[in-house]
Amino acid sequence: MSTPALAVATGTDRMLLIETFVRIVEAGSLSAAALQLGGTQPTVSRRLQLLERTLGVRLLQRSTHAIRLTEDGQRCYERARELLATWQSFENDVRGAGEELAGTLRVVAPHAFGQNQFVEPLAQYLRQYPRMRVEWLLHDRVPDFIAENIDCAIKVGAVQDPSVVALKLGEVPRSVMAAPSLLDGGPVPEHPSQLARLPWLALRTFYRNEVSLTHVETGEVSRFEIQPRLSTDGLYALRRAALLGLGVGIASAWALRDELASGRLVQLAPAWRAAPLPVYLIYAPSRLQPARLRRFIEVMREYLPAELRSGTGQD
Repeated sequence: MSTPALAVATGTDRMLLIETFVRIVEAGSLSAAALQLGGTQPTVSRRLQLLERTLGVRLLQRSTHAIRLTEDGQRCYERARELLATWQSFENDVRGAGEELAGTLRVVAPHAFGQNQFVEPLAQYLRQYPRMRVEWLLHDRVPDFIAENIDCAIKVGAVQDPSVVALKLGEVPRSVMAAPSLLDGGPVPEHPSQLARLPWLALRTFYRNEVSLTHVETGEVSRFEIQPRLSTDGLYALRRAALLGLGVGIASAWALRDELASGRLVQLAPAWRAAPLPVYLIYAPSRLQPARLRRFIEVMREYLPAELRSGTGQD
């Protein structure tokens, strides 16, 4: 005989309740989850309450500004993600997802990363599915997925649009660097206070007039204002300007590897780091995710460069 709590959920798609709960956690709010699911906030709230009654536990603590997982909610979230992955695998098998994919996938990727870090996972996808074609479009803005017929986009940095699904792939470590010529034979600065006096270059997508650095051991945070000699939205332009000795810049560690190893650039205040940038794969919400996109997400997660894997998971 069903318990009263389980009876409440009778006739309800329990997987829908679980998916709604996961989407609430990852979207950060009920209203954002409702946008992604194509429903209303009251509907999403009712589903959450029904799941809590069904399980007999409180999953979320809500305030006017934020939601937070309870201890039971954290356990439920971890198991729910596993369950959804298993269910999706089951659906794939039933739908004949083992069949060879064919067609076109349209992906937007940021300029610098789209020419370097993400090409290897892209190549793996094309090797695994030789009948697939990919349109690899390089720009840094989030596309209108429906109007532009885009399957997904890769974004470096925070995702502001609550109506899209954002899967966190990893994080990009960042370093403070400059050409040795900028130091004019002086010692390498060790503290952020010494950096504030130097000329600066700004990668305006991520910082413009202020720099924030955190000590890797103590967690101390230092912030200071800058007046950049050059502002750009291009990572390669920033790196080239730094190599020419025009100023100090903060850039992705992978883009500086060769220059730092050769001594053409030096890391400044090496015990301090700029906050890493999150890397997301984003797409428009849909109850029926096409197989070409599901497989691309799987490949991206599996073959993401190792140096970006810290902080993997979903936000």
